[in-house]
Amino acid sequence: MNTSLRTQDLLAIGLMTFALFLGAGNLIFPPSMGLEAGTNLLPAMMGFLVTAVGLPAFTLIVLGRITTTNNLTKALPSWLGKVFWVLLFTSIGPAFGMPRAVTVAYEMGIKPFVEGDHLLLFTIIFCGVTLLLAFTPGKLVDYIGKVMTPALILMLVALSVAAIMSPLGVPQLPSADYQNSAVTHGLIQGYMTMDGIAAVGFGWVIIQAINAKGVTEPKEVARVSIYVAAIYAVLMGACYLAMGYVGATSSTVAASAANGGEILTLYVHGIFGEYGQLLLAAIIIMACLTTTVGLTNASAEYYRASFKAPFALTSVVVVSLTCVIANFGLAQIIKVSLPAILLLCPVAIALVMASFVGTLNKRFKPSHVSVLVVTLAFGSLDALAILDMMPGNFNTQLQESLPLYSAHASWLVPCLLVLTFNSLRSVISQRKNCEPVEA
Repeated sequence: MNTSLRTQDLLAIGLMTFALFLGAGNLIFPPSMGLEAGTNLLPAMMGFLVTAVGLPAFTLIVLGRITTTNNLTKALPSWLGKVFWVLLFTSIGPAFGMPRAVTVAYEMGIKPFVEGDHLLLFTIIFCGVTLLLAFTPGKLVDYIGKVMTPALILMLVALSVAAIMSPLGVPQLPSADYQNSAVTHGLIQGYMTMDGIAAVGFGWVIIQAINAKGVTEPKEVARVSIYVAAIYAVLMGACYLAMGYVGATSSTVAASAANGGEILTLYVHGIFGEYGQLLLAAIIIMACLTTTVGLTNASAEYYRASFKAPFALTSVVVVSLTCVIANFGLAQIIKVSLPAILLLCPVAIALVMASFVGTLNKRFKPSHVSVLVVTLAFGSLDALAILDMMPGNFNTQLQESLPLYSAHASWLVPCLLVLTFNSLRSVISQRKNCEPVEA
């Protein structure tokens, strides 16, 4: 391997990356899709993996090519770039992502075993552990990549092997959505995991971890990022396949389950009995903890690099807000933050695409501002549709006339057109400027 990074350090960073992404949502989402897809699980999972795993992996590779995550918005006006990053870290951090992880850890990891409401006590303890781990960012790879993730993987392997060796049922006929367009619906569901935006946020942690191991030369950072993305993709893909299989074979025990969390709980109980609930609780709490630590670290790294804010102070503020919001008004916060996340996700992906085009050829000038504006405009239509706020007649017209609108990705084609047009225009303009002037 032509890299200055030791194999064991590379593996540790790859494991850390997998753990950062593996939140409770990643565990409970595929079982629900698997139950609905039934016998069409494989085509549905093919589409799902493209957007749920391929998109974040592509983002990590691009971030490695531009060497620092901050370069993602370097071509934007300074104020606009800072607005983007602040909104992103607020949304995936204390306003939405972290409180949700804390409450899910409590609901699935603690509540089934206790009587009464102990959310406040659990939140204080959970956030305290998060803060303790986040306070030592230099040890993040050791804590998560070398200790927590292997333990998490072992627990997931135990569940997966048991499900394969002793399935509780057989895949049933697919639901209406997955009968004739399983791949398409898989693509949509994978995109809706929003891991594309999480990859942009976690980029701060991953690149910092690579640099901390002595790899700072741009070509080496880019090379290592490819290996890290590959490790993440293999592990996350295997996890999704296993959880999807659990859902597909759960019809006999979880036919009436309301969500993936219930499916997983019933399935684990059916295989392992009472001890299965303890295993599932450990998996969920561990997955949520790695996510909150990673998000805290990413937020603190950004504010330290961009505003010279002390790392410890930012970590305390982020975790304290998370602790408060997890106990009071999370439902309202989700209502407020969800539209922002639905808008930020396509914008983040569009900026990644623009940065990638810029790395292909120095003469390409994809114009990040125009890409952002176009994506924001069409992404707003997608957000309104997802939130069921689009007027009925207008919604029908858009479904018939706007490409990918039904897939909640109407921004993609206009974004690609703008990228292509701007890049070609920049090349033509530079060629004209280089032509000799005739006498």
